[in-house]
Amino acid sequence: METKEYLTQLVATARVAQKEFETYPQEKVDAACRAIAKAVYDNAEMLAHMAVDETRMGNYENKIAKCRGKSKTVWLRMKGKKSRGIIEWDEELRVAKVAKPIGVIGAVTPTTNPVITVMHNSACSLKCGNAIIICPHPRAKGVGVKTVELMNAELDKLNMPRNLIQIIPEPTMELSAGLMGVVDLCICTGGPGMVHAAYSSGKPAIGVGPGNVQVMVDRDVDISEVAEMVVTGRSFDNGVLCTCEQNVICPREKKGEMLAALQSSGAFLVEREEDVNKLRDCVFPGGILNKDVVGAKPHAIGEMAGLGIPEEARVIVSLTRGYAYDDPLAKEKLFPVLAFFEYDKWEDAVEIARANLEMEGLGHSCVIHSNTKEHIEYVPARVNVSRYLVNQVGGTGLGGAMDNGLNPTTTLGCGSWGGGSISENLYFHNLMNVSRVAYKLPADKQPTDEEIWAE
Repeated sequence: METKEYLTQLVATARVAQKEFETYPQEKVDAACRAIAKAVYDNAEMLAHMAVDETRMGNYENKIAKCRGKSKTVWLRMKGKKSRGIIEWDEELRVAKVAKPIGVIGAVTPTTNPVITVMHNSACSLKCGNAIIICPHPRAKGVGVKTVELMNAELDKLNMPRNLIQIIPEPTMELSAGLMGVVDLCICTGGPGMVHAAYSSGKPAIGVGPGNVQVMVDRDVDISEVAEMVVTGRSFDNGVLCTCEQNVICPREKKGEMLAALQSSGAFLVEREEDVNKLRDCVFPGGILNKDVVGAKPHAIGEMAGLGIPEEARVIVSLTRGYAYDDPLAKEKLFPVLAFFEYDKWEDAVEIARANLEMEGLGHSCVIHSNTKEHIEYVPARVNVSRYLVNQVGGTGLGGAMDNGLNPTTTLGCGSWGGGSISENLYFHNLMNVSRVAYKLPADKQPTDEEIWAE
């Protein structure tokens, strides 16, 4: 069957299901969303092992944690929230907001998060009365199909319409690009080429930009606590997440203390110039990402680079020859390598972060470790990203977590800075149309010209 005919059939069956589903009341819609998230939570171990075995990225323990943590957070934050019918009434302006489905959502999902992205996008789509068609990464198609099978089995138990969630079992670049052009909105969580294709499809699209999480460390924090958080974030799932810490920016006089603390937390330090060069040439040969190191363990990266890195190392910490364009190590690294930078004044730390992000990752995220309010608030005045996480683990917190207020997501919008359409964590409210019913304001609510222009 030709690509266009195949995709047309998928969308047609999705529309039939969606048209029935959009008539369901809020409680039935919520039951479907809960079932989707619970299916991943209950099968976390199996799905995590399938994901690692198929993609050869990340590690079992952290993928299990992702499946469980993200599924319960996604459901918790949407539980009890209105997404159907009248969702808000503004008494002062006498305007009612009415949620309407978009229709059929397309989702291109990545090899780095092949389970939780499928679950999250599906739950958010159904929450708003939509149907969804998923096109997984070819290197993660098996676990993607299994995830959808498990979710659909739970939907069947609730007598939900068939084909609310569909997946392309044999994905190709042609099918991914074709899907973007036939759905009502596409979510693209993948590389820059795929995101560009989504925005060029002629249909509404939500994409992401590259991450390059800068970690600014102030002088008033506990260095050992910060080091453990940084290593935890940088090592999570072998560093494949765009939320993982990338570059740590430390006060110059605390360099020794910070490096020692990072080592105590399981980091392996690469500091000799010749060793740093070996590492750089391995992970960024010619300044270009070596795809073989993505999601690899530090020991495996060490073997590829010709460095003796022990198997128990959690991350590799490397000194640098400069920041931004002076050193490729300042770029996004989808593997457990942390670049180390020094500063004298807080303003210098923020400038290093800004320059690194101007090179790659603008609009994504920063982590600030500080207890000084003025320093924390100085960062967003100088650095353009969509989220600033304070005194937390970036790898597990920037995508939303139980202990912060960010929307739980697997798609982190980067705003116009990163070439995107949203500057927040994608959530269900991004997948609905909102109509407004405006009632006439009473005369006493309408000011006179004198009142309007009064100084």
